[in-house]
Amino acid sequence: MTLADLERDNNGYLKDLNEWNEDIAVEFSKEEGITLTDDSFKLINFLRNEYINNNANQPNERNMVKGLKDDWNGKLSTKELYILFPKGPAKQAGKIAGLPETKRKGGY
Repeated sequence: MTLADLERDNNGYLKDLNEWNEDIAVEFSKEEGITLTDDSFKLINFLRNEYINNNANQPNERNMVKGLKDDWNGKLSTKELYILFPKGPAKQAGKIAGLPETKRKGGY
């Protein structure tokens, strides 16, 4: 399946999060102009888990840091999340994770 085969909203977010897989994430990251790392996937998988298993929760950056700090190699702060996802970890990582667009305030 390619990105062209996927149903997306006007901002490029997947309409069906069940169509997502890691290959799709890599294709989305190419569209976004970033390269995914193991740490990128830690955040992506954390966001998917929160959304799927915690009542469609889309955590803010502070809660991402709290939720990931035990699994992170080295010190984790919001800065590290923005290095991985420069357009904003909530929106950009969420998009790459196949989640609906967050309605929280913030640029992108």
